[in-house]
Amino acid sequence: MNTHCLQLAAGLLVLFIFTASSAVRYVDLNSANPLPPYTDWITAATNIQDAVDAADSGDQILVTNGVYYTGGRVVSGILSNRVAVAKTVNVQSVNGPAVTLIQGKYRPFPVRCVYLSGGATLMGFTLTNGGTGFSGNEVNDQSGGGVWCESSGEIVSNCVLISNNAAYFGGGAYGGTLNNCVLMVNSAQFGGGGCFSTMNCCTLTSNSANISFQGIGGGSYISTLSNCTLTGNWAFDFGGGSYGGTLNNCKLRNNSAQIGGGSNYGLLNNCNLTGNSASYEGGGCYGAGLNECTVTGNSAGRGGGCSSSTLNNCMLSWNLAGTGGGSWKSSMNNCTLTGNSASSVGGGDWGGMLMNCTIAENSANRGGGSFSSTLDNCVVWDNHANSNLNYAFGQLRYSCTIPLASGTGNITNEPLFIDRASGNLRLQSNSPCINAGKNAYAPVGPDLDGNARIAGGTVDIGAYEFQNPSSMLSYVWAQRYGLPTSGLADYADSDGDGMNNWQEWRADTIPTNNLSLLEMLFPSGTVSAVVVTWRSVSGVNYFLDRSSNLGTQPSFLTLKTNISGQSGTTTYIDTNAVGTGQFFYRVGVQE
Repeated sequence: MNTHCLQLAAGLLVLFIFTASSAVRYVDLNSANPLPPYTDWITAATNIQDAVDAADSGDQILVTNGVYYTGGRVVSGILSNRVAVAKTVNVQSVNGPAVTLIQGKYRPFPVRCVYLSGGATLMGFTLTNGGTGFSGNEVNDQSGGGVWCESSGEIVSNCVLISNNAAYFGGGAYGGTLNNCVLMVNSAQFGGGGCFSTMNCCTLTSNSANISFQGIGGGSYISTLSNCTLTGNWAFDFGGGSYGGTLNNCKLRNNSAQIGGGSNYGLLNNCNLTGNSASYEGGGCYGAGLNECTVTGNSAGRGGGCSSSTLNNCMLSWNLAGTGGGSWKSSMNNCTLTGNSASSVGGGDWGGMLMNCTIAENSANRGGGSFSSTLDNCVVWDNHANSNLNYAFGQLRYSCTIPLASGTGNITNEPLFIDRASGNLRLQSNSPCINAGKNAYAPVGPDLDGNARIAGGTVDIGAYEFQNPSSMLSYVWAQRYGLPTSGLADYADSDGDGMNNWQEWRADTIPTNNLSLLEMLFPSGTVSAVVVTWRSVSGVNYFLDRSSNLGTQPSFLTLKTNISGQSGTTTYIDTNAVGTGQFFYRVGVQE
């Protein structure tokens, strides 16, 4: 995971860049001679609000060490703010958050720490003990215990927001853009740490959404987080770490909730979800969209790794649940599920829809790899259970597993991972899974390594695509008939029936038997219909085209698609071929 964050520091390196019209105002809690306009340390204000009131837009306000806990200003509604800034000024501490604190009050009469609007900036403070009430304007008076920001244009940087409380939204912060901040032990009904905020390189620790009914988003609520760490946050109901919003390159660790221990809803990109828990469902996440994420060591009643989510190019490992150790009722593309376990059913997955996934070394009482799932182009191998080692129930198509599943295109050959013992589940160069999937079931986008999902013309089975196949044929098909996979036999006609080996593979005919081929037989007809017959294979779908004039363009028009092939021959009755004209037909394999 790539992050580009500076660490929160006790002191700040201050760079002063002013225009000719800007000024510096000074604040010193112990100033002996506070005198407006507070333009030097000798006449510094003793509280921040006085300096803000004296400042003009563009000014800098420097604040030296101290705990600033007196005064109050009402901006809107009825809630008082220890500091209210409604102009474009930069309020900055001299020596950082460890020694410069703005302290609000929670009970009996709440005081928020800071109110920001008008593009104001706050840098290098600890905001603590701020609170909001349960009366007044529903949003403003009840939200943002540590800081309220009117818009994303207000910036809070290098600050610590600790032990603040909001009755409604954002215990630590409401709105604004927070850079390199720490939010810890804050609480609210929605977004204990922060709500409706943009956070960059922030740490959210031990925050809570602790209302007994709909406590949602322990760490954050509907916010955008980039390169952040969310640890030990808790929600009574949904989203221990986060609820909604977008998380980029974030770490979610040891968060908890009833549903969605790590995250509930929202979009997670390149995130790491580890050690999160849900008492009911979705230990790592619930109802979320995950792209290129790692989901490890999470737990829940069902869906230890994730539940009811959509995952693309993710890795799920060592998650634990009663049912669905890795996942419960989720959609997964190009994912690996390894080492997950369920005490009941579905060690890797329960009831999901998986395309091009690799499911290996999972365990359960029943259905070690999957239970009641739909699996297309998947490898389900070496899973463990008291019964149904690899899969139980569900539907498998073009997948590699044992015993042979009843769906179309499944194989039982050893998939030949590069190094299963060390967890390298990529395919060896002679793997039977190469070119053995079905393109129609392949997900859009790259494989789990970020490489082309289809190389060599036909998708491989599993999460990883072998990038340089020598042959265009399905390797397992070529190996079945003793054909080389070097590519030399691809376009050879091994049995002299007029069809090369590539065509025989696409038609699922036998390349070493000249009586096994896709061939149109002589039609028959009546005054009301033409009966068209061709040699066919059970399990293959065909299309049928018709033309009445080969000189026109296009000469053929589709007559029927997805005709299910029968063993031996298939017949189609064309009731629209009437009159004295001539009719031409052609048949092909439906992709």
